[in-house]
Amino acid sequence: MNRKIVLFISLLYIVFMGVMAFYFFPAGESKKAWVAVGGVVCGAIPLLLALFTKLKFNLPIIISYFIFLFGSQVLGSIRGWYGLGWWDTFIHFISGGILAFTAIALYERLVHRNAGNDISPWFIFLFAFGFTALGGVLWETYEFSCDQFFGTTMQGGGNTDTMTDLIADIVGGLVISIYSWIRTYIKLKKQKGE
Repeated sequence: MNRKIVLFISLLYIVFMGVMAFYFFPAGESKKAWVAVGGVVCGAIPLLLALFTKLKFNLPIIISYFIFLFGSQVLGSIRGWYGLGWWDTFIHFISGGILAFTAIALYERLVHRNAGNDISPWFIFLFAFGFTALGGVLWETYEFSCDQFFGTTMQGGGNTDTMTDLIADIVGGLVISIYSWIRTYIKLKKQKGE
């Protein structure tokens, strides 16, 4: 069932962004059109994973991913909300949380089920937090590379923009990492009590 929902949401987003691209190109708004093309590509990632892998999807993460894409691409870039000043920081805070939840989901799927009883809550905290920090660094590397090689202005505020984005990513990931630590600690306490 989750696979069908992922397919539907992905197709809906791809069609929506594709229509926007076809609207903006003839209107001479190439920057918005290219953002829409990027939306088509980003929307296709879960679709391709659903079609060509046997992944079991975590539906809340997928829905969060598309809400993040909409907030970043449609509201932020196309509608101009990044001009508000705080929107970029808010989006990075949200992406940090999504990355941490993704790390927890990966951990739960990749680690052997019996190992969960012996894993320290600190390990899960560090894994989620480290995964979030890595995701933030990779994104900022992408922004810097685009600015250097293609003349874009993704890092509009230079070093201040980069550090603010990274701090927002880390704070969002820290909140979820602390939640994962508490959840794992309570779970282990209950298991030892039984």
